[in-house]
Amino acid sequence: MKTRVRTFCVAAAVAAMALGACAAPAPRADDETEKVFFFLPNTTTTRFVERDEPLFTDFLELFAPEATVTVRNAEGDPARQQSQVESAIAEGASVLVVISADARFSGGALTAAAEADVPVVLYDHDAVGGPADVQVIFDPLEVGRRQGSRAADLIAAMPGDGVKIARVEGNLGEYGTRQFRLGQDEYLQPLADSGKIRVVCETAIDDWDPAEGQAFAEECLTRENNDIALFVTMNDDLGGGIVAALAGRGLDGRIPVTGGQDANLAALQLIAQGTLDNTIFKNLSDQAKVAAQLTTSILHGEGPPEEMINGTIDNQYMAVPTVFLPVQNITKDNLQVVVNSGFYTWQQICAPDPASAVCGEHS
Repeated sequence: MKTRVRTFCVAAAVAAMALGACAAPAPRADDETEKVFFFLPNTTTTRFVERDEPLFTDFLELFAPEATVTVRNAEGDPARQQSQVESAIAEGASVLVVISADARFSGGALTAAAEADVPVVLYDHDAVGGPADVQVIFDPLEVGRRQGSRAADLIAAMPGDGVKIARVEGNLGEYGTRQFRLGQDEYLQPLADSGKIRVVCETAIDDWDPAEGQAFAEECLTRENNDIALFVTMNDDLGGGIVAALAGRGLDGRIPVTGGQDANLAALQLIAQGTLDNTIFKNLSDQAKVAAQLTTSILHGEGPPEEMINGTIDNQYMAVPTVFLPVQNITKDNLQVVVNSGFYTWQQICAPDPASAVCGEHS
């Protein structure tokens, strides 16, 4: 006989990222097997497969050991994800936890779940055009603000006006992408209006594909004869693609690349080497834990605990109750924050270049 547990966490703990204080209460007996399906959007954004999947499944096993978790990956194809959702419903899904492959084309999946009376937890990416029970996301506007603020600091140190920058954004249509842009523009648009900067290359990359980001950066550098002062992007994988383009011309570490997010190991290694300027640290363990807590509460017929909700997201169908989580900017000067979190060690971060200035201090 398996057991299920109830778990709740006060909003103040979420805001303080003190989620570890939410202990699992005493279990109750139940013979039912609950089926939870976790839908990943792609393999190009490496965090989803490498980190979110194992973190979420481990937390759900802790909170709802009677539940099984089936993981499916859309490989960047929203039609495939809708088919996967419909298949999961036919298999008797109890809860769907969805990271949408493309928010613009997710309404069909949400509608199918609603018609089958299967609850939906949106994880990280938004999904528009249909009902959802709850969403858990790192505050994307604050992510964009921190990216923009960092870029503005770098630009302030560059002499003259008309500083040429390139902007490489993520998947169009996503709530996150729009909010990242709004946050960045709070700092970059005044610089453009004043003539301090000039955006000479700009694009949005489908599926956040780093290979496409690298190709665009190469085209931009060719068109501008390598005369780019700064690349501003939106996540670690795109940042890594841009760094690869620069490395192919011997310009890595000479032209700064800023605007990373997710604190992937590869990005942290690039920061330690001085070729990527920053990343936004989002404690993925906290996000996975909250998602597992929400899922468990829904499995137990309680719905999302009201005390955890601290906002909403308009998904063009409804105001989705949302748990917004905090973020932190990471540069070479505070890499220790990620190490202290337990995600990676200095040995891992410094493996590619133990002799770098940053790593030499921690050898």
